[in-house]
Amino acid sequence: MSLTFREIPAALANRRMTAMLLLGFASGLPLALSGGTLQAWLATTSVTIETIGIFSLVGLPYTVKFIWSPIMDRFVPPYLGRRRGWILLTQLVLIVLLLVLGRSSPEEAIWFVGVAALLLAFFSASQDIAIDAYRADVLRPEERGIGAGLSVTGYRIAMLASGGLALVMADFLGWSAMYSIMAGLLLIGVVATCFGPEPEVRAVPPISLQEAVIAPFSEFLSRDKAVLILMLIILYKLGDAFAGTLTTTFLLRGLDFTLSEVGVINKWLGLLATIFGGLAGGAMMMRWGLYRCLLWFGLLQAVTNLGFMLLAIVGKSYIGMIIVIGMENLAGGMGTAVFVGLLISLCNHRFTATQYALLSALAAIGRVFVGPPSGYLVEATGWAPFFFVTFLVSLPGILLLVYLKRTVQSYEKTE
Repeated sequence: MSLTFREIPAALANRRMTAMLLLGFASGLPLALSGGTLQAWLATTSVTIETIGIFSLVGLPYTVKFIWSPIMDRFVPPYLGRRRGWILLTQLVLIVLLLVLGRSSPEEAIWFVGVAALLLAFFSASQDIAIDAYRADVLRPEERGIGAGLSVTGYRIAMLASGGLALVMADFLGWSAMYSIMAGLLLIGVVATCFGPEPEVRAVPPISLQEAVIAPFSEFLSRDKAVLILMLIILYKLGDAFAGTLTTTFLLRGLDFTLSEVGVINKWLGLLATIFGGLAGGAMMMRWGLYRCLLWFGLLQAVTNLGFMLLAIVGKSYIGMIIVIGMENLAGGMGTAVFVGLLISLCNHRFTATQYALLSALAAIGRVFVGPPSGYLVEATGWAPFFFVTFLVSLPGILLLVYLKRTVQSYEKTE
């Protein structure tokens, strides 16, 4: 284990790995600025709660980004190649939008703020498409684990910067200055884009937009056990997502922890554990390979759900909360890193943007649909049985993975 961590500094000396970390940061930065942070800004104004609720629809582009991803597969910008060219274009537009949004006034022109926020989410989702495709194309098979881990790390750091840190900055400097500083931070991604290497595998883009739309589906579905692979993508992190839907509510209402305690332990400790888990998962994937890491990290994700069940039985315990939150986020970070590695390995280089966007959207289906029944299940059974059910929900994905062992292993060295 320690040997793998020694490889991380050396990996960062690699241009591809440095690009993964910095582009992960660029990918995560705009999300909160059109979501939670923007909502906090609106809450400090005279804008009605009903209007603030409508602003939640601003995040819609993130869930339907696969609709326009074929355009980014088909057309090649005249600079920096097919992947980095699109990344740079979206980043420059994002910088302008952040500056414009920071200089707008929700109280004077709420419609303008809404349009700017929607455009920010659209180009942020478009940046995600291009970065995901670039990561899948530029990483060599043996680098996918650590590359995914560094991407997750950069993304989480950016979420912290554009979330909690941004609110502190807005409190002292004002909203306009904060958004301007965030626009400046996005220049980190611009630098990474300009100096990142081109993919070694130069795949031929689709010859028409029609091919760019249809071929990614037909190519994937023509593979052996394609439907089962799609089911695995939906099921693998379903139990983890199921438990996560009500974790904060459980700590506040179920165990009566304070907001400060939940904020420090669940959010900050959880973030650090997730970052550590992402790096650890990526490093271990270099040694163990894709299948073994998917199996063991999946089992670890399932078992950590039982930690919440034990905490519900034992009752309020600070030590118990720290251990359970730490282990759950550590396992989640490891599972996310190897899961990103799986998605990367499944993409055909000709259609990476569309296939990755589709696969990641498919993975999000579970997170969307497990939310509504969670509350009803807690009301009907209580907290301890609820978390035991989330453990059971984790098992089908693991069993399906075992059944697909040879198929998954066949993707480990796919160029």
